Amino acid sequence: MSMPDTDAAVVDHEQIARLRADFLDSWDEELESELDDDRLGGSSGEGGSTLSRRTYFRELFRLQGELVKLQDWVAHTGQRLVVIFEGRDAAGKGGVIKRITQRLNPRICRTAALPAPNDRERTQWYFQRYVAHLPAAGEIVLFDRSWYNRSGVERVMGFCNEQEYETFLDMVPEFERMLTRSGIKLVKYWFSITDEEQGARFRARIEDPLKQWKLSPMDLESRSRWEAYTAAKEITLQRTHTADAPWWVVPAVDKKRARLNCISHLLGQLPYDEVEHTPVAMPDRVFHPDYVRHPVPPEMIVPELF
Repeated sequence: MSMPDTDAAVVDHEQIARLRADFLDSWDEELESELDDDRLGGSSGEGGSTLSRRTYFRELFRLQGELVKLQDWVAHTGQRLVVIFEGRDAAGKGGVIKRITQRLNPRICRTAALPAPNDRERTQWYFQRYVAHLPAAGEIVLFDRSWYNRSGVERVMGFCNEQEYETFLDMVPEFERMLTRSGIKLVKYWFSITDEEQGARFRARIEDPLKQWKLSPMDLESRSRWEAYTAAKEITLQRTHTADAPWWVVPAVDKKRARLNCISHLLGQLPYDEVEHTPVAMPDRVFHPDYVRHPVPPEMIVPELF
């Protein structure tokens, strides 16, 4: 009877412990992110949600695992995916984008959040600066706000004139038809919250010094123009909801449910399947007897304060 390899058993135990520690670290990172979002925020329940933490995390990690499969499929098949996230300020667009991208490769899945156009960009064809961010084969681009700024913020705040506004609404269905017929998969989400919920989230950001950067003067101005934004939203959805590029409205008062529902729906928009990969094997460490490692000078070391 052969005796077990004690050294191998120790190594296996150490590897399992390391994997467990890495998993818990990842869990802690996600939990920290959720606690940060919940801090002072939410109008009901735990962080504004009636969903239990256990259920939420279980489903979030499951869906993030599916997103990794989707990412692999996009890269393998050369699919080009564009996802647009629109909605009022503090509607939760950034939260769902963060959960989508958290486990993905930034070389495959990236976020486009364009600032206000500069003087040169204002003289370009309106869609021109957005076209520059469209994906190549095997890429996913998430637009945190998009060309729909024209029919939303620009319309309500008076940053475009009536002719520019009408031209946009006339052109955008054809523009999106061109994208989809070129092979781009375009998915558009509108995050919808109530007046009361936006007010609660704004107050939370005002009270929290770590969140105040999220409130711009434009955001605050939007509170007094709630009805104008509502009218702009209704016209946008009515005139740009097409068979080629339909809108999907995400009820987002409960932001945890909104994240899960949105990610689940997004996964259902593409016929992805799991891509088989060649098993990964760790190569043996090669040792050279003449190799000498030189010490790092002490003045180059970052002080260990923690």
